[in-house]
Amino acid sequence: MNKPREQQIFVQPPETAGDPLKFQQLLAQETVPVPAYLQSSPPQFGDEDLDVARYTSHAFHRLEAEKMWPKAWQFVARAEEIPNAGDHVVYDIVDSSVILMRGDDGGIRGFHNSCLHRGRTLRTQSGTAGQLKCPFHGFTWDIQGRFKSKPCSWDFKHLDDRPLDLPQVRVESWAGFVFINFDAQAQPLLDYLGVLPEHFRSYLMDRATTLAHVQRRIACNWKVAQEAFFEAMHTKVTHPGIMTFTGDVDSQYDVFGDIIARAITPMGVVSPNLGGVDDTTTLNDILALSGRMSETDGSRHRLPEGVTARQYVGELNRQAYAAAAGADLSQATLAELEDAILYSVFPNFQVWAGYFGNIVYRVIPDGDDTDHCLFDVYILGRHPQGSACPPAAPLNRLGDDEPFTAAPEIGALGPVFEEDMRNLPHMMRGMRASQRGKVSLASYQESRIRHHHLTLDKFLGLGGAK
Repeated sequence: MNKPREQQIFVQPPETAGDPLKFQQLLAQETVPVPAYLQSSPPQFGDEDLDVARYTSHAFHRLEAEKMWPKAWQFVARAEEIPNAGDHVVYDIVDSSVILMRGDDGGIRGFHNSCLHRGRTLRTQSGTAGQLKCPFHGFTWDIQGRFKSKPCSWDFKHLDDRPLDLPQVRVESWAGFVFINFDAQAQPLLDYLGVLPEHFRSYLMDRATTLAHVQRRIACNWKVAQEAFFEAMHTKVTHPGIMTFTGDVDSQYDVFGDIIARAITPMGVVSPNLGGVDDTTTLNDILALSGRMSETDGSRHRLPEGVTARQYVGELNRQAYAAAAGADLSQATLAELEDAILYSVFPNFQVWAGYFGNIVYRVIPDGDDTDHCLFDVYILGRHPQGSACPPAAPLNRLGDDEPFTAAPEIGALGPVFEEDMRNLPHMMRGMRASQRGKVSLASYQESRIRHHHLTLDKFLGLGGAK
């Protein structure tokens, strides 16, 4: 059993901690070829403050509803959530509602969730149905959206020559993620995703499957929740327990056009905010507390002479992930096997890169409520090559006051998410109370937040993120 030596762990002065070149230095130590896409693509933005009204104003929320949500590609569900004919997910976004449904032909379609008679929603929750029948008067469509019947046909002769199939939204998929777009003229999803498919090309995403899906309503604007995962600088104060294995302020931040941005936080290394931590402690803590490694019990492992915790955990993950996917991962870098490589896709989708345990975040407004949102977290594993993709783990919808620690399927991630969520309602209250009416961002470490608002402004037709 590993027994950490007697240590005197201490907190470093915060003013100088952090090195944005640290990740590239770690890449230089890799013993396998390093993919070019892990190189730095640094942001080049200004330092203007953001107006708090971007988060607190209902008028701004309505502007997003009118100009952004109808035009942007949005992640709705994993394909394995609706594996069989008639399986469907109801997706509500501000005023709009969509039924994402698998048809008899295996295709996935998105129908506007509104009866063509008097507008009643056809489905109120996700599930399985053999047809789409309005609960009010009984107008009926099949699961591919084709009109079947109406009551009292003699009284609707004026509809005989009208098209009565259910109107659809654009539906396209990448790597098992099913997206919709309300704009019939929108660019194809794969073009919208830019570099993302190429960057994920080696990660066996064709074998990805949903191991966990947890959702909770959060008392904050959707952008506040989204941006909580855009930087790692908050680790020292919000997540001090993970600093023994997280290079928080050593993270690398990258942007790729308007839609895609990335943060890479080294793991298996000690935060530059701490001193006096030995490698045995780093090994024990990363296995027990990270929630993403292939093993959770550090006491079962001993560091060989001359091997770092980062090297040891990377090799441990390499063996376990290769076995789970039935794949050869001998060329995988330590970075891809253990680091927090988090991509964001505008407006509200984030996915961790790597070969296993990909965490996925989605944040959507809670209807027309500026001050509440729905936060989803998925965890993706892999199924072996040649085997059928298993059905997705069922959604665990937590109560508004339930902590993420009440979701055992996300393991050690639960306490970390709960630490994040405690800040968010207070951010909303603080922004509303702000005398200055502005928020100020770090030039580099919070560049993904600025990137998000600059892209949002382009959708909204505004001049800049002010």
